[in-house]
Amino acid sequence: MNVSIDNKIYFLSDFHLGAPDAKSSLIREKKIVEFLDRIQYTASAIFIVGDIFDFWYEYKKVVPKGYVRLLGKLAELTDKGLPIYFFVGNHDMWMRDYFKKELNIPVYFEPETFEWNDKKFYIGHGDGLGPGDHGYKFIKKIFRNKLCQWLFGQLHPTWGLGLANYFSRKSREKTGTSDAHFLGEDNEWLIVYCKEILQKQHFDYFIFGHRHYPIDFALNENSRYINLGDWINNFTYATFDGNTVELKKWEE
Repeated sequence: MNVSIDNKIYFLSDFHLGAPDAKSSLIREKKIVEFLDRIQYTASAIFIVGDIFDFWYEYKKVVPKGYVRLLGKLAELTDKGLPIYFFVGNHDMWMRDYFKKELNIPVYFEPETFEWNDKKFYIGHGDGLGPGDHGYKFIKKIFRNKLCQWLFGQLHPTWGLGLANYFSRKSREKTGTSDAHFLGEDNEWLIVYCKEILQKQHFDYFIFGHRHYPIDFALNENSRYINLGDWINNFTYATFDGNTVELKKWEE
């Protein structure tokens, strides 16, 4: 992959389309589509690092309605040969093969490592990593269980999606105002997690979503942790130009 100032890699996450209501979600979706339309000419690849949707479940013959503008734009870009990668988040972890078959977008369920221009990257959504949050880690094991997913799939979509949207809303309420400020080096679980990884292996950049607060933090002289923020309040993203990663804000 050619990565340079003229052919950057773009990273963004946490659109949460569908929340808090259809009207505001549509405004946000159009803004994301406009952003993707603008960057396609300077992108060598695009990484979407989780929580595109506030909830997503792929029944055997049914997917949630809506989001056609974004899905159409993603299909258009991959049809043109632009690589797009998607990492599932905690709100859309019930992905199957829809993105791969319909959009030609590979889906990752765990963090992955990449290397470009001799720079090593560790990329993932970020949910359930690091210390703490034991309640969510337990629930995540249940949600990722194949039997539990099958049982949920037996619900009629009206009931299933209604129930899931309720729990997604409760999850956002539980977060409270923690996404509005930096919690401190020792209380940012992903920073703690990155430091643990660095004790075993070097990475130049750790790139995560999930946190909804844009962060560019120096872990040591040669490694940085980047949190991409969100597209609800911050409209932030990151670029890699072959030399360094820069966290930016989208201004229309």
